[in-house]
Amino acid sequence: MTKADDMNKMMQEMMAAFPYDASSLQDAFKTSAALGEKMSRVAIEAAEKSTEISARWTKDSLTKVSEMTKVKDDPQDYSKAMTDFASAQAEMTAETMAAFAEVAKKVQMETVELMLAAGKDFSEDATAAVKKATTEATAATKKATSAAA
Repeated sequence: MTKADDMNKMMQEMMAAFPYDASSLQDAFKTSAALGEKMSRVAIEAAEKSTEISARWTKDSLTKVSEMTKVKDDPQDYSKAMTDFASAQAEMTAETMAAFAEVAKKVQMETVELMLAAGKDFSEDATAAVKKATTEATAATKKATSAAA
């Protein structure tokens, strides 16, 4: 037997003396996957709402352009139509920006809530894993020392 074989055997025996439970990693992965799912839901809902806002803004703008481009009897009516369009567009822009701001605010609030909850979940998972590992390591150490004595 070579020194490498002896070292491999010793490492295998040592690892067997300190059993490792992968369930803590599985729990951490599940917590991480659940967080990813929730964050994706927040992002998708924000994208849907933003798309609705953009579509409504576009539709309203096209309606206003349609009104502006209609044939007028008096040349001054063209000037008035342009002024009305510019005024309506400015108002719609302000309303739309406020709607986008509300979406962003909601996303920010939900993200903070999710991150706080995830931090708590990860902390609980880590604490449980450390407690379990400490208990198992203590038991294995006691077993190893009693077998050596």
